[in-house]
Amino acid sequence: MTIHFDGAGGREYGHLALHTDKYQINMMYAHWKNGTHNRKAVFEAYFRKLPFGNGYAVFAGLERIVDYIRSLRFHEHELAFLRDQEERYDEGFIEELRSFRFTGDIFAVSEGTLIFPNEPLVRVEGRVFEAQLVETALLNFMNYQTLIATKAARIRRAAERDVLLEFGTRRAQEAEAAVWGARASYIAGFDATSNMRAAMLFGIPAKGTHAHAWVQAHDSEQEAFDRYAEALPDDVTLLVDTYDTLVSGVPHAIATAHKLAAMGKRMSAIRLDSGDLAYLSKEARRQLDDAGFGDVRIVASNDLDESIIAELKLQGARIDTWGVGTQLITASDQPALGGVYKLVAREAVQGEELVPVIKLSGNPEKVSTPGRKDVYRLVNRRTGRAEADYMAFGWENDVKRGERIRLFDPMQTYRQRFMTDYDAVPLLQPIIVGGELVAELPSLAAIRAEHRRQLEMFPTEVLRKVNPQPYPVVLSDAVWEQKRQLIEQYGPQQH
Repeated sequence: MTIHFDGAGGREYGHLALHTDKYQINMMYAHWKNGTHNRKAVFEAYFRKLPFGNGYAVFAGLERIVDYIRSLRFHEHELAFLRDQEERYDEGFIEELRSFRFTGDIFAVSEGTLIFPNEPLVRVEGRVFEAQLVETALLNFMNYQTLIATKAARIRRAAERDVLLEFGTRRAQEAEAAVWGARASYIAGFDATSNMRAAMLFGIPAKGTHAHAWVQAHDSEQEAFDRYAEALPDDVTLLVDTYDTLVSGVPHAIATAHKLAAMGKRMSAIRLDSGDLAYLSKEARRQLDDAGFGDVRIVASNDLDESIIAELKLQGARIDTWGVGTQLITASDQPALGGVYKLVAREAVQGEELVPVIKLSGNPEKVSTPGRKDVYRLVNRRTGRAEADYMAFGWENDVKRGERIRLFDPMQTYRQRFMTDYDAVPLLQPIIVGGELVAELPSLAAIRAEHRRQLEMFPTEVLRKVNPQPYPVVLSDAVWEQKRQLIEQYGPQQH
């Protein structure tokens, strides 16, 4: 087996044409064999259920998706691998793949946007041959990064205005998960990462202290602290729990702080990584204050998550900075988002009008919503608050003009109201058209700022951690009627 390592795939991420499931290749082949591979298709990516019992999710992963789409092509070693598959694909198919480029359109929500179940986050339009291939990778990137951004948003709300550090690399499932997880965390409000590669690639501030091994590598804790401070006098954070936090660790750190002060320097912080963090932080704060170091911050780590942080704050913990690793980067309490990619419209005959398609299920929440749809965020003009997300066909102009529209719950249609005096903000924007990038992707700092701005548009009842109020995602009357008709057409036939 030969593994190819080079950066030709774009931004050092490698060749990803076969970062897909085999059934995608088989469906592409079947379309090619049947002469239907050039027919147009529309797919929508979305998720059905919010993770962590949260009231919202945070969209992330678009930059990774765009890089993948723009660099997508089959290289010779990948084509050789396909020739060896048990399906024995025709050589003509291999030749078709050799010239493969994505030539379709992609519309997507902006990264950092607050998002909700069952609304399209990414819409892919193009030849079914192309649109089918990208499903697996697109979902992989969207699902993971959106999940981590959502987890990070929960932790940010629990930590309030405290500093948050992403410490997850060594517990992430793999190198790319660590890097892109750090980026997703930064979008949702983390302040820095320990991952140097993520810091280099994305411009995220890098932060780090030292390990217990540094202390163990010296004859005494005091020697370890002093030598570390001598080496890095302008950024000294000392890990104080290698032996006994309050009896030796904090007193030795204070001694080092005095030596730094004599040099005209100041110690930045101490770090607690074990034990009763509430008690230890309060006692450490007292010792530091009594020694005249009230400006030295206290950093805490040790398997933290939003629930533990919230509880520690309720207990009066004197912690200024939180280092969060495993629970964040693995989203340990819900390690998958469950996003899906569904065909919603297709050319039944090449060159003719797209027809809507539906997927039925014995589970009502799994029934897809047919047709090529746009999504609008309805913002009350008087309050500036988002009140609902509204799915409509592109030809529906009433919502674009701000006219009176009906809002009803698709699962409980008797619950309805009417809305006027609103701005309809389109969420899906053109990113790639005809295979070419047409949107300037914003900087990470701009994405992060937009996320903060969006949080201010939603009521705290939707944002709260426990028992959040559901945010309405509604269908236009036309979308609902088409869905109802197709359910009736393809549902169980009465005899």
